[in-house]
Amino acid sequence: MSAQPPVALITGGAGALASAIRHELEAQGWQVHAPSHAEMDVTDKQAVARVIAPLPRLDLLILAAGSTRDALMLKMTAVDFEQVLAVHLKGAFLTSQAALKLMVKQRQGHIVAISSHSALSGPAGQANYAAAKAGLIALTQSIATEYGPRGIRANCVLPGFLETPMTRHLLDDEAFRHRLLAAHALGRLNTVQDAARFIAFLQHMPHVSGQVFQLDSRISPWA
Repeated sequence: MSAQPPVALITGGAGALASAIRHELEAQGWQVHAPSHAEMDVTDKQAVARVIAPLPRLDLLILAAGSTRDALMLKMTAVDFEQVLAVHLKGAFLTSQAALKLMVKQRQGHIVAISSHSALSGPAGQANYAAAKAGLIALTQSIATEYGPRGIRANCVLPGFLETPMTRHLLDDEAFRHRLLAAHALGRLNTVQDAARFIAFLQHMPHVSGQVFQLDSRISPWA
């Protein structure tokens, strides 16, 4: 009898990066579940449980659900702030919590959070998004510390500014595109496909946990 394929769950499954990760993993023989927001609202504990609890096992959880409500601080509403934190941070907490129940029984598993360079740079107009993505880094490292003794890993990936349907309107602005590329030492952006390949490759690094991987060429000071 052939071995059962490893099982992955990707939140925010309708997104461009999630779709690329799904394609990459399936090409490597994974069984992949990638529910969209309509299929699993990550901010709803019961909705999360309905998807994760029936799974016989879960080897990899990728936290890719996200949203943006950009605005300058004095124009950002409390709803704007809370909604973005709910999707990115509360959603990651609820989904990780449900996944850990399976992973602890297996004594193995891997959680990969998709964060952002905004967590490090705190850009204007993204106080909610930057705070949520910074929180994901801390959440990842706490999970890695707590569950490393159970054989469970957690890592965080900053894929870089990706050209997707969500960001294409920004890149159509020549001035914005010029400033963005100038901030990259290589003068070019990462791609969705390359980010997906790296995320899949992390699964083959069993001794790596609690780390933050930035995948573009923006260079930040050490402190």
